[in-house]
Amino acid sequence: MSERPLPPLTQIPADLRSLADYARRAADHFTVEAWHHLEEGSGEGQTLRLNRTAFARRGLLPRAMADLRGGETALDLFGRRHAAPLMLAPLAYQRLAHPDGELAVVRAATALDTGMIVSTLASFTLEEIAEAGRSFAGELGKDGAPLWFQLYLQPDRRHSLDLVRRAEAAGYEAIVLTIDAAIKLSGMTLPPGVSAANLAGMPMPRHTATPGGRILLGTPLADAAPRWEDLAWLREATRLPILVKGMVLGEDARRAVDLGADGLIVSNHGGRVLDGLPSALDMIEDVAAAVDGRIPLLVDGGFRSGTDMVKALALGARSVLIGRPQMHALAVAGMPGVAHAIHLLRTELEVTMAGLGCPRLADITRERVITLSGA
Repeated sequence: MSERPLPPLTQIPADLRSLADYARRAADHFTVEAWHHLEEGSGEGQTLRLNRTAFARRGLLPRAMADLRGGETALDLFGRRHAAPLMLAPLAYQRLAHPDGELAVVRAATALDTGMIVSTLASFTLEEIAEAGRSFAGELGKDGAPLWFQLYLQPDRRHSLDLVRRAEAAGYEAIVLTIDAAIKLSGMTLPPGVSAANLAGMPMPRHTATPGGRILLGTPLADAAPRWEDLAWLREATRLPILVKGMVLGEDARRAVDLGADGLIVSNHGGRVLDGLPSALDMIEDVAAAVDGRIPLLVDGGFRSGTDMVKALALGARSVLIGRPQMHALAVAGMPGVAHAIHLLRTELEVTMAGLGCPRLADITRERVITLSGA
């Protein structure tokens, strides 16, 4: 890390063989402040650590001499084919990692047939990102990758509705409503040239506490946090599928489905909001049992390998979101780096499925995962 970070590599070195390799190199390609912002967790970092250590507590039970013929990793979500149960999670301000930011990421997603969820806080507009994906797909002579839009509700519903209508017009295929991050501490000062491009002209909700004044509760920031009636309003406002991101409890998951959610994303926001939450992996089964297969369940939080992905799929997830590793790969090697990282994950996924004796996603069942004693 330095105040003069290294530029992106023009070629991918042979020693970059995993997402962990990208993470080790990435720090040198960020400023100190940007790196801390990307990697930090809330509080003492307990949830941030649990998101990773939870994977070590789960082992795999392979079936011997399974017939691997006809295997594949493709799946359908909301009428679109995904090449693998993998999507790029919404990440804010990707120009912190590379001048091309989200434009580079959507091109990598397009090249590897991988869905991308675009953040409200993207550093390019949602229209620019969608057009970059379509244009690159045309160059490659293929269909564009599925694009979903992640919505942070704005204090004024007119602004939220404007974002939804823009996403619809730009060809986004689903809305991901994030419910768990309206209130979080932030000390990041964005550098020149990096901003929330989609919110230009809109008020940015924030609050700075002063001694003797309101700290948080009773402030406009807290009053604007998402409520159940906001989900009901959004369901009435759009015909696009709605996924609710930030689910932790099964009882809340059932209520979200009853209010019209088409999908849920189990998430503790990468350990960045409320410290002390369980790992994302440990929350999947409760939420999966609550929705009982009525809608697809996705998950994010700490995934770094194809083996991690298999464990989540066995516990009830349909697909996995990858967050911070996008930024690592983007900073190290730009668009080719992100494409390479996706390829590494898909390779590890298929190797793990083959070793487990599961040639198809439907074969990855709860019986293939065990809790390790002493882990």
